[in-house]
Amino acid sequence: MPKTKPFHIAIPIYESVNLFDVTSACEMFYWMGQFWKERKVTLELVEARGRTVRTHAGPRLVADSSFKDYRGTEKNGRPKKQAQLIWVPGAKDETTQKMMGDADYINFLREQAPGAEWVTSVCEGAMLLANAGLLEGCTATTHWSMIPCLRKMKGVTVAPGYPRFCVDEKRHRVTGGGVSSGVDESLRVIQLIAGNDIAEQVQVVVQYFPDPPVKGKIPDDNKCDIKIPPPPPVKNGKN
Repeated sequence: MPKTKPFHIAIPIYESVNLFDVTSACEMFYWMGQFWKERKVTLELVEARGRTVRTHAGPRLVADSSFKDYRGTEKNGRPKKQAQLIWVPGAKDETTQKMMGDADYINFLREQAPGAEWVTSVCEGAMLLANAGLLEGCTATTHWSMIPCLRKMKGVTVAPGYPRFCVDEKRHRVTGGGVSSGVDESLRVIQLIAGNDIAEQVQVVVQYFPDPPVKGKIPDDNKCDIKIPPPPPVKNGKN
C-alpha cells in the first residue's frame, strides 16, 4: 500500500507578529494531528533566516526553520520542502505595512503557494497574501480595521460584513478576521481538510464553546490607516 503524503503546515513568522495569530493555530492543528490518522501532520514556524522573533505582545517565538530550508529543488525537481498548508499571521498596522514591502517574505509566499493545498491567513495577514498577488480573484476578509485597505488590493473582493472567516474553495484560500477569529478559522480549515468528525473532536478537547461576558460592537471604519506599498518584484521573474 502506498504511503500517504504527510500534511505539512508552515507558519511564516516575523518580528512583532501577533502572538495569538500564531499560537491559536498551533494549538488547533496540533490536536488535528492527534485525531486525524489518514495523514501525518507536521507544523513548523518558519522565519526568513531561522531567527527567534519577539511578538508584539512580548513573548518570543523560536523558529524551526528558515526560508532557505524550503528553497531550491531536489534531484527529482520537487521543492526541498513544501507546505501543504500555509498560515500567514498578522500584526499591528505599522508592521503589516513593513511586511507588505518585504520582498523576501512576499516571495516566500509566492514560491510556496503553487504547491500548497491550502493558502490561509488570519487578521492582517490577508494584506500580505494580497500584496503577493495570492488573493486575486478571491473573496476575502481581514481584521475590521483593515477592511478599507483590503478593498484597495488588486483583484480582491471583500466579504460583506465582518465574518470570522471567509472560504474561497475555488482557489483553496481561507482568510480570517481579527486575532481571535483564528480559532474559528482553524476549526473550519480542519473541517475542510480532515472532515467534520475530526473538527468536532478538536472543538471538544480544547473546550471551545465561546460565551464572552461582554458584547462589544465593531465600529464603522472607512479609512485605510496604512500606506500600501507596491508589490515587491517577483523573484527570478516567476510567480
